[in-house]
Amino acid sequence: MKRLCLAAIALVALGGAAAAADLTPAPRYYPKAPAYIPAPVYNWTGFYIGINGGGAFGGSSWNSTGNRDISGGLVGGTIGYNYQIGHAVIGVEGDIDWADISGSTTNGCPLGCKTSDTWLSTARGRIGYAADRFMPYVTGGAAFGDIRASTPGFATATTTNAGWTIGGGLEGAIAGNWTAKAEYLYVDLGNFNCGLNCGAGVTNNVSFHANVLRAGLNYRFW
Repeated sequence: MKRLCLAAIALVALGGAAAAADLTPAPRYYPKAPAYIPAPVYNWTGFYIGINGGGAFGGSSWNSTGNRDISGGLVGGTIGYNYQIGHAVIGVEGDIDWADISGSTTNGCPLGCKTSDTWLSTARGRIGYAADRFMPYVTGGAAFGDIRASTPGFATATTTNAGWTIGGGLEGAIAGNWTAKAEYLYVDLGNFNCGLNCGAGVTNNVSFHANVLRAGLNYRFW
């Protein structure tokens, strides 16, 4: 009897082992990799303020003494607004700069006749193309500034003139709300008649035009 019981137990144990050997092992669990979340595309919409500075070179012409080169520096502040539609960015921008742009000639004026400008301002439209964090743009509008004409022995003649400007540049987002830009502007302030103050005749027109190269740093309000 004991032998029969032991034989039965052995058969049951062998059957269980065989069944266990036939079971397919459970698949291993591999956690899924986190989904890739692309960085948000930069949006240029918003108001901004900033500073700018650079240099200028150009020319001035007097009826009495001909042409002379002018050059100098300028620095000031900027304010503007952008609105982005797709890749297009449409905006307005204004700035006003202190300037020290001047040039003189001794042609027909032995002691030196001088044209100068002490401030320059523009009010412009801008159209740009948003390539994520970079935006090339074209710009144009009105320009304002003073034209000064001085002749030794005569009172300095000065006037505030309105003219025009056109140019372009590249702006890029650098960190947070900050952007940096580099731009070129051609500025023409027209001319004015300094008359006898320029030492020659009743009519003596003085013109002013300049190429402005400058950089800027802006802070944009989202």
